[in-house]
Amino acid sequence: LAIDEDIWGVKYTPKSYADGRGIYQEISYNPLANLETVEEIEASYTFPKADWFDFSTIEEECRKYPDYAIECGYASPFCVYNNIRGLEKSLMDLVNNQNYAHYVIGKICDFFYSFHEKLFEAGRGLINIAEVTDDFGMQSGLLVSPNTFDEFFKPHHQRLIKLVKDFNIKVFHHDDGAIRPIIPKMVELGIEILNPIQWRLPGMDPEGLKKDFGQVLCFHGGVDNQKTLPFGSKEEVENEVVYLFQTLASDGTGYILAPCHNIQSITPMENIVTMYEAAHYYGVIR
Repeated sequence: LAIDEDIWGVKYTPKSYADGRGIYQEISYNPLANLETVEEIEASYTFPKADWFDFSTIEEECRKYPDYAIECGYASPFCVYNNIRGLEKSLMDLVNNQNYAHYVIGKICDFFYSFHEKLFEAGRGLINIAEVTDDFGMQSGLLVSPNTFDEFFKPHHQRLIKLVKDFNIKVFHHDDGAIRPIIPKMVELGIEILNPIQWRLPGMDPEGLKKDFGQVLCFHGGVDNQKTLPFGSKEEVENEVVYLFQTLASDGTGYILAPCHNIQSITPMENIVTMYEAAHYYGVIR
């Protein structure tokens, strides 16, 4: 199987799982892994540039789907830093190599800003939703402290979110894991849609999220794909859909039902169908 390389120089090797029923592109090369100083980066690494891209067909592509909400754009500073540096080193840099971290994260976000500015201009008002996103959470809590988030990422997210809003586009924020401690910060910065709502994790209970943020956020996701969808019964899937409507959409609005992440290939087809049939049935206020 071929090795793929993205615009950041990160290389991916396909890895099969579940007895060959699925394939993931696993990172096999981090271009900054062995570059330990800013000087080394400047001498041997090229950050992507917005001028590399052709935006001339964006308006045409958007106009093909007049009856749909158009989502276009994806900025993820922390995730890209993890990928180009390697997860362990990118986390250690935030403590032991802070000038380096500020430099790299700044360069990442400068690209994201210039790229999305051109992208949104090319959309000519037809883009409805864009993602300013990241993965600050894990199963038990945050990968970084709230103070570290404030120092290294909050100003960049603020700048990118403002850019989205300047084009009258809704801000979609994906953030895996138990991220409850930084949700107020993200709301302050201006996010409007929160995904994926892993409701079984600490602090992510739907009742509490709806109570605290239901007036300012639209929730997206929620149907558990770690337990319910792959391993639950059809009845359990249906009951979960009902539970999410009763909590995240308790006032009849503010929720888009979806899996809490990509549906895995081990998921029974009948559970997928049940999820959407239940959404169709219970999604109508009865």
